[in-house]
Amino acid sequence: VQLVESGGGLVQAGGSLRLSCAASGSTFSITTMGWYRQAPGKQRELVATITTTGGTTTYADSVKGRFTISRGIAKITMYLQMNVLKPDDTAVYYCHARELRLGRTKDYWGQGTQVTVSS
Repeated sequence: VQLVESGGGLVQAGGSLRLSCAASGSTFSITTMGWYRQAPGKQRELVATITTTGGTTTYADSVKGRFTISRGIAKITMYLQMNVLKPDDTAVYYCHARELRLGRTKDYWGQGTQVTVSS
């Protein structure tokens, strides 16, 4: 499975950005996709997840009400709409996919896309 992110950039506080992630390869066993982020000097943290069947979503408390995760018509695409961005949202954002095959899970990561929010 390969994951490719796009949509990062520089935005002023209060602005919006939309991140996209496209999965390719053997994607039929992917059960969950999500976004994580890592700011300089900090650990990677969960931002939001969505299941590929049913579309159940989860969010970090810090982004609830501001970010929305969604799937594309092709369920192997995923988006993160980020509104009311804050300087604290500045980080490298990573697309994540979890595969379940024969009872075992495997995680895949994209290369990351930089989001910078200026004050």
